Amino acid sequence: MALKPGDGSAVEISPTGWVAEQARLYEESGGTKGTTLHGAPCLLLDYVGRRTGTVRRTVLIYGRDGDDYLIVASKGGSDEHPLWYLNLVEQPDVSVRIGTERFPARAETLSPEEKARVWPHLVEVFPPYADYQKRTERDIPVVRLRHTDR
Repeated sequence: MALKPGDGSAVEISPTGWVAEQARLYEESGGTKGTTLHGAPCLLLDYVGRRTGTVRRTVLIYGRDGDDYLIVASKGGSDEHPLWYLNLVEQPDVSVRIGTERFPARAETLSPEEKARVWPHLVEVFPPYADYQKRTERDIPVVRLRHTDR
């Protein structure tokens, strides 16, 4: 299923309370409120559930790499990948809202070399990422979101 912005798909927002509240604020304000978390920029990510086919939404901190956006599958340093990441691996076509802009994108996990290059920038955007990586033996994936409508 190709996810396209504004295609009328019903969206299931994260069951995590603060995430759901921020996602609603972000969306209902048209991208003018709820756009940061602890001072870091946030985006809304709509993706397709790998088992249900349901369109889901979460809020994620992002960094930049040229024209692309970078998100970190940290799950707070947990030993398990976040569910949204597992879904992106299965179905990389997503919809992204950054501020007032919504666009289709393709998600791609960075290679170890690419991650090493961008990791310092991501830690600068959100310093806790460094501690999250220390908490787990899991290599925390970094995902590139690239516009597909350009």
